[in-house]
Amino acid sequence: GIVKSMGCGLLAPLVDKLVTNKKSHDHCQAAFTQLLLQLDENRAAGVGLALSALHKQLSRLPVPYTQQQEEADEHGLCCCCVALATFTRPFVDGVKKKDENCNPTPEDDELKAEILKIILSAIRESLPGLLFFSSLRKFTTMDTDLSKESAACLAYLLFVQLIAMDTFPAVFPVFILQCNMEHISQLLSKKESHLLKGLALFAKSLEKVEDNSLPVGVLDLESFYSAPQNLRQVLTDCPIQHLRESGLKVFQLFINKLDAEAKHKFFCMLKTSHHAGVEGYIVNNIRSQIQSTIKIMESLNLLRYLLTRDKELKSDADVWEELCRIKDEYLKMLRVCISMSRAYYSAEMKALKEEQKLKAKVKEQARSTRLLKTITVKHDKVSHMSPEVQYQVLQSALVTFDLMESLVVRIDEITE
Repeated sequence: GIVKSMGCGLLAPLVDKLVTNKKSHDHCQAAFTQLLLQLDENRAAGVGLALSALHKQLSRLPVPYTQQQEEADEHGLCCCCVALATFTRPFVDGVKKKDENCNPTPEDDELKAEILKIILSAIRESLPGLLFFSSLRKFTTMDTDLSKESAACLAYLLFVQLIAMDTFPAVFPVFILQCNMEHISQLLSKKESHLLKGLALFAKSLEKVEDNSLPVGVLDLESFYSAPQNLRQVLTDCPIQHLRESGLKVFQLFINKLDAEAKHKFFCMLKTSHHAGVEGYIVNNIRSQIQSTIKIMESLNLLRYLLTRDKELKSDADVWEELCRIKDEYLKMLRVCISMSRAYYSAEMKALKEEQKLKAKVKEQARSTRLLKTITVKHDKVSHMSPEVQYQVLQSALVTFDLMESLVVRIDEITE
């Protein structure tokens, strides 16, 4: 009765007591929470003012971004966040109980609105709706950047820390990755305090995706472009060594998930950075792909040896019928296509060499009349290249055709 009659008049003395008496903080905090719970009028306003003041104070504290800093908690941010959650829980539980009973009062709705201002604007949504369908939500006047950052941190808590993961319908790894890329990009674009969370979320999202499974089309999505670019900036610009090392592991993991065509396009995207370290990393990955191709050739040699030496395989009619079918239906057409492509590129290279011989005499005339002004690769025209670069492109294509034809020859040797 005394609490209800005096109302908010008890708050100011209790706060003064809480500030001056450092030895009994827990008792004063419990009394403060109980007082707010007992208020009938102005309870929502009191809770809102308290949460706003606490949030303002917490936002001034530096955020720890390493495990050691979290354990040391030098500035007390971690213990303050725990205390804030403890303070807020009774009010959240009360509002939740009233919502479940479907009989909230206007005072309860007002309290709920005050809590939503501090925590999340969409607290009643399911986790999938909150994380993956944010574009469908109708935001209030809250800061959009703050909402994106909050959603990104929530994705980290869900997928990395596995908080409430047992209630989340995570079925398709590629879809989860696609939806999380926006949150990853948001975290990787922030200060060092967010980078560890972004790297951990990126690694967890890639963990269940199969190697060589992401098609080239995903790189056309904005999030799949911005997140790797932000990660590249971490590798090249971040002064903290352990963050660069962690970022390099995630970077390689992402490359491993791309298929062959997507890897090629991704390497072309990275080449525009003109960073020696990044370009060297591209070369190492291309070398790894070539080594895997060599292993394929060695496997074909082993297969040829087994088919010619093993009597059981040699006498198996089904094996030879299948090889003959492949030879008739696929290899013949492949050989014709390789021959036509080689003839085309050889003609272009010959024209280019002739043009370079005439260049010293009639430079402008030769450029206007040369045969090779553009090169079309997969419907994309590559023009305005120097003659040296054009020659490298043509030479690389001819080498590729030689490799393809050597593979066809190996298969022909097996079938004969």
